[in-house]
Amino acid sequence: MNAAPPTARLDDGVLSNAAAYDMWAASYPPVPHNPLMRAEQAALLKLWPDPQGLRALDLACGSGRYGLLLQQRGAASVVGVDRSAQMLQRAPLPQRVRADMSHLPFADAQFDLIVCGLAVGHAPRLDAWMCEMARVLAPGGLLAYSDFHPDAARAGMTRSFTDSHQQRHTLLHAQHDKAAHAAAMSAAGLRLSACHEVRVGQDLCEPFEGSDTFFRRWQGLALVLVLGARKAAP
Repeated sequence: MNAAPPTARLDDGVLSNAAAYDMWAASYPPVPHNPLMRAEQAALLKLWPDPQGLRALDLACGSGRYGLLLQQRGAASVVGVDRSAQMLQRAPLPQRVRADMSHLPFADAQFDLIVCGLAVGHAPRLDAWMCEMARVLAPGGLLAYSDFHPDAARAGMTRSFTDSHQQRHTLLHAQHDKAAHAAAMSAAGLRLSACHEVRVGQDLCEPFEGSDTFFRRWQGLALVLVLGARKAAP
């Protein structure tokens, strides 16, 4: 279950996230491709308003799964942003921008809805990321996003993928608990509007190969945080 051009590897020999996503892009479809992603997407969609007529940002868009849904549901405009050039090439979105998600090349108050799936843990600083979200979000707008739950990381789970040579790579991902997200929102002038934990055996209950063993071992474990933050209207 897993900006600047990327360097191949970090000093400790771990593949950098940007390089890892470039490598992963060729096999990364624009749909949720495993049970965890499907559970995460179902939970995140419950937070969305009707995007009809809204200016939307699919942040860390990857192959564009959320951007496609926004287009299908009638958003007035959809911009996909990602740091990985290879991921952006795969995203079937009309407007794509390569950028660091903590330093966006947009004017203030450009978006009514920002969606970000399973990526905020890649930001070096949660507070800086949240301030950037607040800057580009229009008054009354909504930030709807998900993050891997720190409880899953503490249990020993990692974000990883297997490349075309069957070599496994683990991505670097910071751990932020609910309190840290709420504090960052408050400091950025946003209001926490929703918080849901995707748990094994509850939200994640789709069978897969080895799922009986997985569910017995991890029953009730929180795997993903899904959050909503609202910017005050004028």
